[in-house]
Amino acid sequence: MPEFYRKPADRGNLPQNISKLNSRMLQASLNIAQSKFSFWMALMRYASTFITPYWSALSHFGETEMNKSGRASPFETARDLIDLLLFEMQIAAKGTMASISALNEYHTRELREVLAALGNSLLDNNSEDLLRYSERQLMIMDTLNNAYPKAITEIEPEYGFHFDNGGYARVAETERFELYRVLPTDREVKVRENGKPMIVLPPYVLGANILAFLPGENRSYVHAFANQGIPTYIRVVKNIATHPAVQLMTGEDDALDLRYFSEILVAKHGRKVTLNGYCQGGFTAVIGVLSGILDNFVDALITCVAPLDGSRSKSLVEYIDHLPLRFRDLGYALKRLPNGNRVVDGKIMSWVFKLKSIENEAPFLNFYRDLMMLDKSWGQTAKINKVAAAISHWLTHDITDLPFEITRLSFDSYTKPVSLDGTLPVRLFGRPLNFRRIAEKKINWLICIAEKDDLVDREAALVPLDFVKAEVAVFPKGHASIATSWSLPASECSIEKRSMMGCPVSSKFALNSDLAKPRSPVRFHLDLDDEPAKERRLLIEA
Repeated sequence: MPEFYRKPADRGNLPQNISKLNSRMLQASLNIAQSKFSFWMALMRYASTFITPYWSALSHFGETEMNKSGRASPFETARDLIDLLLFEMQIAAKGTMASISALNEYHTRELREVLAALGNSLLDNNSEDLLRYSERQLMIMDTLNNAYPKAITEIEPEYGFHFDNGGYARVAETERFELYRVLPTDREVKVRENGKPMIVLPPYVLGANILAFLPGENRSYVHAFANQGIPTYIRVVKNIATHPAVQLMTGEDDALDLRYFSEILVAKHGRKVTLNGYCQGGFTAVIGVLSGILDNFVDALITCVAPLDGSRSKSLVEYIDHLPLRFRDLGYALKRLPNGNRVVDGKIMSWVFKLKSIENEAPFLNFYRDLMMLDKSWGQTAKINKVAAAISHWLTHDITDLPFEITRLSFDSYTKPVSLDGTLPVRLFGRPLNFRRIAEKKINWLICIAEKDDLVDREAALVPLDFVKAEVAVFPKGHASIATSWSLPASECSIEKRSMMGCPVSSKFALNSDLAKPRSPVRFHLDLDDEPAKERRLLIEA
């Protein structure tokens, strides 16, 4: 009951109290109307980021189908299109259910807050009334529509690689790649010039920037190695839009360029190279070693969340299996450049991965996820979290087109399993590639996986253990966490830790390893670099 009913002495102020209440309720109504307009504008923006690649995919689909006309009877074409429609309906149903769940969660909570604020307005107490609630909603929507996108744009100078800022030195280049030396961000660190060098291989799909996530915040995968005095190098692919050699690159070109860089570093440092590949970069590193082209230059491997047998990634394989055979064709993602070369459209590939995980990547679900994140943290900080802004920048701006032949290697890996004797479904230089060659060459190998990786399943990354011995380190969280969360030295599962046994997830694993205590990637490399510690090294055996 309002205060003016409980205090007879104040009943003379009844008209003023009612007038004040009406004024505040009117302003609250205007604020709520404005915030709901902003709500729908933001919702449409999130939907457009998902729909835009759809139009590109539809265009490529029509062009590819025209080229295939006549290869199948009208009956077979109609049957395949109906199967595709049913598949699309299943995806839409999953996305809709996930969105409805998020919608119910947010709006149920919002209804409770509105009712509480309305009651506080009528009771005239000191809790959040309807006007203050509406002002908060208005500011949250302004943050979602304006401040958050601005923060994503403004994080660019702090995020990723900036090779012109003095923190890197270009060492060599080919028609397709540039090799940069990563200098320590800690100015007190001196690089051991006679130390064992490392080449970090980023994925083609995710891009290189994720491996130098936020160097200024001490969250950088490559700088975690450089700051230990390790001669650290990053191989970066040139802009595919302006370099025809990148557009036409094959797996053999990748391996030959990697050999060229490795040869330079062996001559410079007098030690063989460790290849450190993240995701697709790990796959590239492994097949390069298995081809024999890197013999005498590489003696160690670190692979992080690498799809070494993509056919064991259950979610993506299940997604592909639901596609009619007619549509399991990279041609549906190809686009032709002005010079006539064809490349894989990066936006479509990113969109396909979103469709694969539609229950987690539906546009409305992402909208409500961001909205609840901002609502939950409101009042705790005046700034957008840098990590959230940098991750959004990565997901928004780091999408690039891909060389067809390189993508085909990964596609074959996801559609054809490793054979029972360890032979991969792809070849380089016409040679079969078999995991057992790692043991023959006594290559030291650390395999890092992420506990909740929804892009590369654990089985896909650990398939080499069926054929050779390797050391395994398991990290919490998802696919990019090793580069974003655990590159922070002070984190619980830091990639710099001497032993991963301090990490609650890795302590559960000692898979097929000669070492009872799995090491972090940085420690693994440092132990290889430590000549007196030869007896402690992991020697890969058949």
